Amino acid sequence: MADSPYIVKPNKKIHLSDWPTDDTGKFKDKDDAFKETEKNLKKLSDLQYRLYAEAKHALLIVFQAMDAGGKDGAIASIFSGVNPQGCQVTSFKTPSTLEKSHDFLWRIHQAVPPRGMIGIFNRSHYESVLVERVKDLVPEKVWSKRYDTINDFERMLTDEGTTILKFYLHISRDEQKRRLEARLADPDRNWKFSPNDLKERVFWKEYEKAFEDLLAKCSTKHAPWVIVPSDRKWYRNYVISDVIVQALDKLDMKFPKPAPGIEKMTVE
Repeated sequence: MADSPYIVKPNKKIHLSDWPTDDTGKFKDKDDAFKETEKNLKKLSDLQYRLYAEAKHALLIVFQAMDAGGKDGAIASIFSGVNPQGCQVTSFKTPSTLEKSHDFLWRIHQAVPPRGMIGIFNRSHYESVLVERVKDLVPEKVWSKRYDTINDFERMLTDEGTTILKFYLHISRDEQKRRLEARLADPDRNWKFSPNDLKERVFWKEYEKAFEDLLAKCSTKHAPWVIVPSDRKWYRNYVISDVIVQALDKLDMKFPKPAPGIEKMTVE
């Protein structure tokens, strides 16, 4: 698995207040980090090509965050150079009537990437221990059992060849305020603002507690959570790209062997 100071160790109790939202690691500023991030993005493109060609592994990337945490921006920036044929993004909205009639993982499993593909979840199965918990949509006796179910589900996926990386984009409440205000102030970004964002902001502490519990209970050796300092978007992009590249590198992927006798073939 990838090495990063932001990976949550299994069974470690989490207090998000102990994890900085504005860390910049070894970098002084945006320009300092740009070259390293660009190297990662170039390497990611190359590694995705091998992943697609070899078709022995799949990569599932999960993004979760508070509202305005930067999930859309991270996805757009980090995967800008990958081949769309080998990448699929699934955005999980409020479950439909059909989805609600099944178990909470039913719609998730259908979106898991096949071998050779990168699958990106914008929100995920973790909504079932976040929104459904905070809004009292299901009783505690139901959502409290889901952590073990999620761990078992992810274990099964990794046993079958899927590498799972989970990123919690960690922003401060003040930074969320700035981002929401920016959406209100910019006519070209008004569409991104929803009155519901203000209603959800009231539940900041409840969501924070729910995130702390899922990070502690569901960061495993086979499917770790990474708490990404995300007040500075440029550092967020560096951390995420670096973790992904390290994880793919460790798969030691090879191109498939060419057809027998290819060295004697000619194209007329």
